[in-house]
Amino acid sequence: MFPGVTRCLRTSGWSFARIILHKDLTRLSAHGGARFRIACRSFVSGRCLLGKVASANKPRERVEIPGLEVVTYKEKMHYVPGLSKPPNLQWERDSGDPMHYRVPPVTDMPLYETKPCYVYHQRTSALEGVRQALWLTKTKLISGLPPQLLSHAEDPINQIPDQDNRVKNAIKHARFWDTTNERPPKEKYSNTLLRNLLHLCATLQSNHPEIERRILAEKYSLAASWKRGDDLFQIRGQNGLLLNCMDPLPEVSAKGEVNDTADHVLETFYPVSPTIDLQEVYVYKKELYSSGFRDDYPYQHAHTLYFSERGSDSCRLRPEQLRAKMVMFSFGNALARAHKQYGPQPQHLLEKPITVQAVGTNGRVFQFLVFQLNTTDLSGDDGIKNQLWLDKDAELYEFAKVRPLIKKKEVKVPAGLKGYKPETFRKFLALYLHGAVSD
Repeated sequence: MFPGVTRCLRTSGWSFARIILHKDLTRLSAHGGARFRIACRSFVSGRCLLGKVASANKPRERVEIPGLEVVTYKEKMHYVPGLSKPPNLQWERDSGDPMHYRVPPVTDMPLYETKPCYVYHQRTSALEGVRQALWLTKTKLISGLPPQLLSHAEDPINQIPDQDNRVKNAIKHARFWDTTNERPPKEKYSNTLLRNLLHLCATLQSNHPEIERRILAEKYSLAASWKRGDDLFQIRGQNGLLLNCMDPLPEVSAKGEVNDTADHVLETFYPVSPTIDLQEVYVYKKELYSSGFRDDYPYQHAHTLYFSERGSDSCRLRPEQLRAKMVMFSFGNALARAHKQYGPQPQHLLEKPITVQAVGTNGRVFQFLVFQLNTTDLSGDDGIKNQLWLDKDAELYEFAKVRPLIKKKEVKVPAGLKGYKPETFRKFLALYLHGAVSD
């Protein structure tokens, strides 16, 4: 027999605790005495370990009997046994509190429309890329930049003194010198390189006084609307760095070439819908036009849009989608200007076509385009088309390495700047000088 008696303790209300009793409490010591162990309580086992799932409290169904009124304790404002619980009514504030604003249903909004509007914004990644942008803007694609623009940068008078060495130093500053880290992020060095090249181009101001009539702007919001067939399209949002000028850019194509675009057939990509990857909204203004600047702003005309690499992976676009974004926002700036200059009515042929340029880069590869808006009558596929000159995937240099790339004890890529291509910067300079150099 045990000299001590152990008592079994039970827990009430705690399903996750158990009492562990030790039955072997008696052990003989070396002198024949007895030792005792105290019962221990363990709280290690719970519902999750036992595989039990808490039963969800199902809401009681409220039964409504026709002809009978439910008696509740609403007027008492406290619980009364035997009376029914009053329903929870939505409390409405007498004064508008912006911290507790509740968005009304979409169908109750003043700008709600039953027909959707397709929006292109700065994060849109169009599946078909440039082909989709050409269809949306009713545009004819021409490969390469206009020869008359490229001839501006070939003239030694229009070139920067010691041009190639200064461009190389601008690249080295962006890739090597403008950071304390081993390698700067792509977002930083692409933006630094773009501004360095713009600064170099601005040094020609003494030879071309028209450059003084320009200014850089960023973080401005653009808005433009148009119809293609029965669908309404809009372009909204912020886009890159914009070079504005007081005077509009001259047209690139003559009237004869513009009239010849009527014979061009737009390329389709059936069975893919032209509205794929565009945001579909039902709350919008039908007539929405804004250049992002006030009417008294002296620099009203868009000259060139500059797009650099975005840092966030969710906003980063592939080269084809980046070119489509450049086309769409160039078209949007031109369309907003045409609406202010010619009115809201669609124009079959603009008296003076509107030209907007765009440059995109990821810090090494450049994309160039020139867009000329010839018509704002975009509903059908026939008639006059807009024009687009595109030069894509132009490398400014092959690579820039802080440390050499060595594989199997062989230097594959040496350190430093290698493979500089001066013709790419000449294209960049040619677009910058457009409008400042007489043809």
